[in-house]
Amino acid sequence: MKTQINFVNEKPKNGLFKITIPLIIAMILNMSYNLVDSLWIGNLLGENAMAALTSSTPIILILTSIGMGASGGVAILLSQAVGAKDHAKTKRILSTSLIGTVILCIVLILICESSINWILTLLHTPSEIFSMAKEYLAVYLLGFLPVFLYLYFTAVLRSYGNTLFQILAILFSTVLNIILEPIFIHILGFSGAAIATILSQSIALLFMAGYILKKKLFHFSFLLFDWAELRILLCKSFPSIIQQSIPPLSTSVLTSLVSSFGVSSIAAYGVTGKLEIILFYPAMALNMALTTIVGQCIGAKRPDLIRSYLKTALLWGCGLLLVLSALVVAFAGKLSHLFLNSNDIAAIVGTYFLIVSIGYILYTITSCYMGAINGLGKPGVGMYLMIFYYIIIRMPLAYLLSHTSFALSGIWLAILISHVVAAVSAAILFNFLFLKLKKV
Repeated sequence: MKTQINFVNEKPKNGLFKITIPLIIAMILNMSYNLVDSLWIGNLLGENAMAALTSSTPIILILTSIGMGASGGVAILLSQAVGAKDHAKTKRILSTSLIGTVILCIVLILICESSINWILTLLHTPSEIFSMAKEYLAVYLLGFLPVFLYLYFTAVLRSYGNTLFQILAILFSTVLNIILEPIFIHILGFSGAAIATILSQSIALLFMAGYILKKKLFHFSFLLFDWAELRILLCKSFPSIIQQSIPPLSTSVLTSLVSSFGVSSIAAYGVTGKLEIILFYPAMALNMALTTIVGQCIGAKRPDLIRSYLKTALLWGCGLLLVLSALVVAFAGKLSHLFLNSNDIAAIVGTYFLIVSIGYILYTITSCYMGAINGLGKPGVGMYLMIFYYIIIRMPLAYLLSHTSFALSGIWLAILISHVVAAVSAAILFNFLFLKLKKV
C-alpha cells in the first residue's frame, strides 16, 4: 500500500481522485457508523430516545469539530513541511502537536462533564427526555479521547497523501459497532449505545496507530517538543477550530429553536441530520483533500497547480452532489421510516429536504473554496467567512423566520439562504487571495 502521494508530480485529476475517493469511502463508512446508532436507537428505544440523541448530538458535534479543527491546523503545517521535504520540521510538528492534542482533549472533557446540565438546559431540552440525553452525553464524554486522537492521526495520514488505511480502520470499527450496539442497548439501555460507540472507535484508533508506527510515518519524542512550533500550530489551529465548530454551534441554536415545536420536530430534525451526512461527506472530503493538496503545492512553490486541482474538485463534486441531492429529496419521506415509523415525522423530513435541496450543491462549492483557502495557509479568512454566513446570516434569520407564518419551515429556509451567501462569498475570497499570491 502506497504511504505517500506527491501531488506536485501528479496530474490534477489523478492526484485529486487518489486522495478524495479513499476519503469519501472512509466517510461513507463513518456515515454507516453514525446511521447505525440512530437506527438501533430509533427502532429499539423509540421516539423519545431518538429525540434525546438529537438533543445531546450538538455538543458531540462541537467537540468532534474542535478535534477536526485542531487536526486541520496540524494538516496545514504538516502538508507544507512534507511538500518542502523538511524532515526535521516534520518531526517537530508531529511531537509538538500530539502533546498539544492530548492536553486540549482532556481539558474539553473536564469542562463538558461538569457542565452537562447547563448545556442541555441551554438547548431547551424538553423535561421528558432530559435525563436520557444527560445519561448518553455523560457516558460518551468519558471515552472521547480515542475519538479525538483518531481525528488527529487521520490528519497526519492525509498530510502525507495517505487516506487508504483509514478505510480499513473505520470499516472494522463500523462492523464492530453494528454487532455491539444492540447487545449493549439490550443490557444497559440508552447508555449502552454510547459505550458501544466509544469501544468501537477506540479499537479503530489502535488499529490506525499500529499502522502508522509500522510504516514509520510518525516520529515522537518529548525532546522534540518545540514552543515556537506550538505557537505556530495554535495560530493555524485556532481559526480551523472556529471554522469547524461554528456549524455544530449553529446546529445547537437551531435545535433549540426546533425544540419549541415539540418532541416530534426534534426527532425529525435528528433524522434530517443523519440523512444529510450522505450529502455533506463528499464536500467535506474535497475540503480536506484540497487543504492537503494546496498545502503541498505551496510548500513545493508550485502555486500554478492550484487552480487546476480546484476546478477538477468543483466539477466532480457538484456533479456528484446533483445526483445525491435528487435522490435524497425524492426519497426523504420513505428514508425517514427507517429511523422512526411516523408519518408526521416523515412529512417534516420531506419538507426539510425539499426546501434545502440545492443548498447541498452550494455547500460543496463552499467546501472546495474553503479547503483551498486553508491550504494557502489562510484559515483565519475561512474563519471569518464561517462567522459571517452562520452567525450573522443563518442563526438570526432562522430565529426571525421561525416566528413568522413560515414557522418550522422558516428555519429550513434560513439554512438555504445561508448556503447561497456562503458559496458566493467563498468564491470571491479565494480569487482575491489567489490573485494576491500570484503577485508576490
